[in-house]
Order: sequence, then structure tokens, then C-alpha cells
Amino acid sequence: MISLLLLASMLPHLTFTAHVDVSIVNGKEAKPHSRPYMVSLQINGCHYCCGFLISDEFVMTAAHCKKNEKVTAVVGAHDLKNSNEGSVRIKVKSYHKHPDYNSHINDIMLLRLEKKVKLSNKVNFISLIKNENDIKSGTACSVAGWGKQQIKGSASDRLMEADVKIIKNQQCKEKWNGSEKYSLSTMMCAHGYGGSCKGDSGGPLVCGNSAVGVMSFGDSEHCNSPKYPNVYTKISAYLPWIRNIIKC
Repeated sequence: MISLLLLASMLPHLTFTAHVDVSIVNGKEAKPHSRPYMVSLQINGCHYCCGFLISDEFVMTAAHCKKNEKVTAVVGAHDLKNSNEGSVRIKVKSYHKHPDYNSHINDIMLLRLEKKVKLSNKVNFISLIKNENDIKSGTACSVAGWGKQQIKGSASDRLMEADVKIIKNQQCKEKWNGSEKYSLSTMMCAHGYGGSCKGDSGGPLVCGNSAVGVMSFGDSEHCNSPKYPNVYTKISAYLPWIRNIIKC
């Protein structure tokens, strides 16, 4: 799950010049702390984007989640309204937005936290995909977030999740009307009965035990649209850049 959904410029109701926030629709409540890598990015105590821990001091999210206001990362959370569950609030020390980010292209960012998180059964990082090969279409994966459960509905205080499957990359490009805005090399699509909506941007697309994508954009009018499936930034395309940031 503020996740921004981008729209295709050549379509009458779509435009790639603006984002629309994205949450999990038709999903289910996740087992508390079963996804210890999930991070709620907040401004003034309000959730607006998702992220996920990739080490004890770095959070990965979407570049379009960069805001001018000061951002706080909340780790170890399940119910954002439950102040007694032991979640920890950590300020962001530095923002590493991809240098070639432009609207929806290269929509990936790393956040360095002010202090390292204390790893536990509630707080831990997730491994990233280790090779640059595309994930096979039909592969069963999952998404999670605190976003809205319908485009005009309310956000969920509790972490929601849904199962999705990878869509063949060329098919996804065709669904987005073959737009040059869709990059076969840096983007991927997934869809299922449930999926991301407003507020889920920046959250991970998880296949097996690894994060393979970052929620980027989708249809502005319908959450989890089969016509215009949700698009994720392909993490494997950015592995050298990620490693270079983390080692600094």
C-alpha cells in the first residue's frame, strides 16, 4: 500500500504525468508480524507509503514516495492504531532516490535510517532477488500494505496481504497499450483476485522468500484492475546501484 498510481498518457483516463495513491483490495489481514520487513512511512503520524527493510538500516521504497516533509519509518507494526504492540519509530537520515528517476521511470529509492533497527521476530529484513533474470510468468507471489481497500474507501489500520501471480512482461506492455512509458527491462506486472491500491506504493512484491519488485503504479480508476495490471519496479535491474548505496 500513499502509493501513487500512474496513468498512461495515450489513454483517455490515464496519464503518466501524475500518480494516484495505491492499498490491498480483496485481500486478508496478515498474521501479525508475519512480514517483519514491512515498514509504514509516515508524515506527522499518518501513513502515506509503504517500504520494506533490506538491511538493519536501509528501507527500500518507491521514488515517488519522496516528500518534502520529514518522514518517519515505523518498523515492527501490524496495527498502526495499537500503540502497545511494540512498534518503533525511526527518523530517516538520508534519501537516495534513483538519479534517473522521472515520474514513473526508475521508481525506486533507498532510505537510510538515523539508527540501525534492533532485529527481532517482529523486525527483520527481507532478502532481495539475487539475479537479473525475469521471474517466470505465472509464478505465485504476494503483496502487502496498509493502503485503501477500495479506490474511494478508507485505509486499513492493520496490515493486509494478497496473493498475486506474475504476468508475462510483453503481455503487460500490451495491456498498457504498448506505451513507451512501460519499460520491459525495469518493470514487471502482477495480478490476482486481490492486489495493491491507494496507500500501498513502495511496498514489496514478494516471490518465495525474496523481494523482487517495488509497487509503482496502476490504473487510477480501479484498484487492482485486470485491464491495466499493477506495475512494479523490477529490483533485479537495480542491483549494482543498490549495492553501491548500501556500502557507502
